[in-house]
Amino acid sequence: MSDTNAQLSVETKPSETTHFGYETVAKEQKVEKVAEVFHSVATKYDVMNDLMSVGVHRIWKRFTIDCSGAKPGQRILDLGGGTGDLTAKFSRIVGEKGHVILADINNSMLNVGRDKLRDIGIVGNVHYVQANAEELPFPDDYFDCITISFCLRNVTDKDKALASMFRVLKPGGRLLVLEFSKPASKSLSKIYDAYSFHILPKMGKLIANDSESYRYLAESIRMHPDQDTLEGMMKNVGFEQTSYYNLTGGIVALHRGYKF
Repeated sequence: MSDTNAQLSVETKPSETTHFGYETVAKEQKVEKVAEVFHSVATKYDVMNDLMSVGVHRIWKRFTIDCSGAKPGQRILDLGGGTGDLTAKFSRIVGEKGHVILADINNSMLNVGRDKLRDIGIVGNVHYVQANAEELPFPDDYFDCITISFCLRNVTDKDKALASMFRVLKPGGRLLVLEFSKPASKSLSKIYDAYSFHILPKMGKLIANDSESYRYLAESIRMHPDQDTLEGMMKNVGFEQTSYYNLTGGIVALHRGYKF
């Protein structure tokens, strides 16, 4: 085989591509495309969350906090934490002797989160880190709890990211993955599809002047692993006592796993 053919073979290997919504792209392209989405929506992210979920996202996040077992003095990683909803609650729970890190790969989202939390007086025990979930820049066995909320579906290599989270979690610590998932009933799925592909992009256009980012949102949800598949992925990297809770009929699921 000539050098040219060998190079072509390497460049077109299936392992070098991934999905961006329904589109197949090179892995490095997905990182760039996801970054563009969140640079675009960062300033309207909280407003759109409330509108898209009719405020129910606050209940999902409250349930996540309740399942975290967070205590005063602990170290918490809010990974892909965006505008800091979970970070704000964890900051109050862990107190002055605790430490919360709000980490996000997107600096626009991180800046919005930092400004938002400082505006409500949260400064002392929170730090902000721009980080890739696949290669977390933290020591082994460091955090008591990790949450990743509405972020994992945007990660290029989910297995690598889950393994990275496992590494930095303390023995006895827990991971909580809050993410859109698969509705439990066909009737709900049909209603959800109609909303996602017809109404959601129009809302994005009206509120954020960006319909395409919200079309990607709908597509990325459909490409994300279902509840049982994601639980299996967590087990494969070492998490034990895994479980999940379907919320709002499975539109969202909270996965939980422990490191022992």
